[in-house]
Amino acid sequence: MPFNSSYKEIKTLTDLPAPDATGRIDHYVFQYIDFKSAPQYVAARHRFTDCCFFGCDIPSEMEDGIGSSCLVFPRMGMTYNVFRSNLYNGDSLYAGYDPDNEDTFTSCFDQRVYSEYMEKGKQTGNIKETLARSLHDHAIADAMADFLSRFEERQVVAVMGGHALKRTDESFRKVAYISKILSEKGKIMASGGGPGAMEATHFGAWMAGRKMDEFDDALQMISIAPTFRDAGWLKSAFDVRKKYPQEKYRSLGIPTWFYGHEPATPFATDIAKYFMNSVREDILLSAAKGGIIYSPGSAGTLQEIFQDAAQNHYQSLGYPSPMVFLGKDYYSKDVPVFPMLENLLEQGFYKSLLLSITDDADEAISNILSFTEN
Repeated sequence: MPFNSSYKEIKTLTDLPAPDATGRIDHYVFQYIDFKSAPQYVAARHRFTDCCFFGCDIPSEMEDGIGSSCLVFPRMGMTYNVFRSNLYNGDSLYAGYDPDNEDTFTSCFDQRVYSEYMEKGKQTGNIKETLARSLHDHAIADAMADFLSRFEERQVVAVMGGHALKRTDESFRKVAYISKILSEKGKIMASGGGPGAMEATHFGAWMAGRKMDEFDDALQMISIAPTFRDAGWLKSAFDVRKKYPQEKYRSLGIPTWFYGHEPATPFATDIAKYFMNSVREDILLSAAKGGIIYSPGSAGTLQEIFQDAAQNHYQSLGYPSPMVFLGKDYYSKDVPVFPMLENLLEQGFYKSLLLSITDDADEAISNILSFTEN
């Protein structure tokens, strides 16, 4: 999807291609197309060469036209669409969930996939299962590449931080405020897509374009359930979405079923949910070419800091991007990673790191904008 630049992806029946003068269709990727719903197209007896059919419903009368150079994958019978052609969002990920009946959470799409994932094992020897997960993640990576291609690469800014951050904490409001302002400045905010600091990122982006009194009202609405373990956590988010719909600003959440006990935030307008956590982490760090803001976090956040530092040191993506640490005491004393990075940078163990540390939300915003505006 696509294997090289000559392939064109077909995701809807309305995009079905016409054959060339010889009646041949070359170099196309068909994703989850029900050809039985296009009887006239099938009846035309087109000849397909070097095409890929991923999860398509192919009538028997069409099979003779599919040459040996084509690649055909069946739907594989999973709970999830192995060959999904677009990203998830809050509605599709939580399909089947009724905010007025919290018991429906366990039977929504996201939880059914997670339950199946846990039942079959995070690590499993079932080759069909591992293949399906890999193909799904490949499809999500392709859909995310399509999404990111709509924006200038330095528009994407990520926030990393702990999943345990409460909605009632001042740091939650600070992260949300930063995300709101950066979204209004044209940035696409990204995070790991879960609760805590991740949710604050997408909550802020969701409230972009609205007045601060509306922002504070929405924050008060979700504060009735401070953590994802509290009753009403998901419902209150859907209540805010209903009261304050978002139609302009986008944000990208990149969660994983590996940590499926942590629900994905429905405030992310675009959700790239993966099975493979390692793939998801690398993609998130790579996508944030506009810089990363580090709010306080524990082991996972520390891992991301050093992974990001190595990426910036080697300029793996062509250039280094800012590493903005939000919390002077936390990152200088409690978890003294900032002075350590400064010291390693001074000694030459790291090069090209763009480091800054602050407690001030507006300064963090300025540090990001000063890079992306150069």
